[in-house]
Amino acid sequence: MDKLVKLSGSNAERNYKIANEDQENNTHFTFKNVLVATNNFSETNKLGEGGFGPVYKRNMLVGHEEVAIKRLSKKSGQGLEEFMNELRLIAKLQHNYLVRLLGCCVEKGEKILIYEYLCNRSLDKFLFGSPVKSKLDWLKRVKVIEGIAQGLLYIHKYSRLKIIHRDLKASNVLLDAAMNPKISDFGMARIFRIDQAEANTNRIVGTYGYMSPEYAFYGQFSKRSDVFSFGVLLLEIVSRRRNTDFYDPEVLFSLVCWAWELWGKRKPEDLIDPSAKGTCSNPREAMKYICVSSFCIHVGLLCVQEAPGERPTMSAVALMLSSSDPHSFPLPGEPAFTTKTPDVVIENGDQVHVNCSNNQMTMSLPSGR
Repeated sequence: MDKLVKLSGSNAERNYKIANEDQENNTHFTFKNVLVATNNFSETNKLGEGGFGPVYKRNMLVGHEEVAIKRLSKKSGQGLEEFMNELRLIAKLQHNYLVRLLGCCVEKGEKILIYEYLCNRSLDKFLFGSPVKSKLDWLKRVKVIEGIAQGLLYIHKYSRLKIIHRDLKASNVLLDAAMNPKISDFGMARIFRIDQAEANTNRIVGTYGYMSPEYAFYGQFSKRSDVFSFGVLLLEIVSRRRNTDFYDPEVLFSLVCWAWELWGKRKPEDLIDPSAKGTCSNPREAMKYICVSSFCIHVGLLCVQEAPGERPTMSAVALMLSSSDPHSFPLPGEPAFTTKTPDVVIENGDQVHVNCSNNQMTMSLPSGR
């Protein structure tokens, strides 16, 4: 396969060259090769389309390996900054639970990323699409939860770069043939220094329903912001309900609120997706499924506490998920609630920009526990 050996003089391509001077392992594909591989971006090769742009499947770019080709749409809300950010970060990350970048192309105004292809696509298709009981039984859900936790723990603590993902959600978790999860889409991620606890931004971009309150309202983000997103995702996996499926703020504002209400009534099992119970082979296994799911709800509620300091680290989450004694866990307090949604502007589906000036938001204050 030819490499991208000549760059024209555009700013995008100059920035790309600078960003990749120290990334010898990247394969740089020519746009001509990408056109041939995708049959000129044929609809028959198209897998889908997200906030980044369309994604295509092909098996001719890297040996005989199937690949997913993400082409930045010119109409995308994501731009060069997000593209370059993802290219810088994911190329330096190697982990079983992170999607693997195989190459890229920046040529003739095109910005394209080439990843390993994961045949079971994204987690949200299994959670919120038609039930696929044979593929997402309760044991596989536990494996997915544990894998996502390990992937987050790696970028927070064990990778050479300490990274905050900032957009963890079901559609950014891809599944391989064995239903192993891989975290994807690092376009909005940020690198932290080892001694850095948090950061601020005036440009709040993410997915409503997964954003922590301190990020949505104040632009503050940290590792605990990712923990909040993980907690929401954990509750979604257990229940097969979106956090934003609840539309009556006078009754229930979100899945998180429903989980907290059921927890207070000592009925967390009412949150559990009944379809997964049908995958249990006997009553004993069904009881174990209910116990494990209730335990996951406990961990999920700890992750969505309103005050960032009251949420566990991903190290603590990983330990809890591997524990056999849930009675040793701290009890969750009331999670993050709002009496008004942030003012949001929807872009490209579920991507949002949030306006968070002081006179535009209302949120409950942290209370004593």
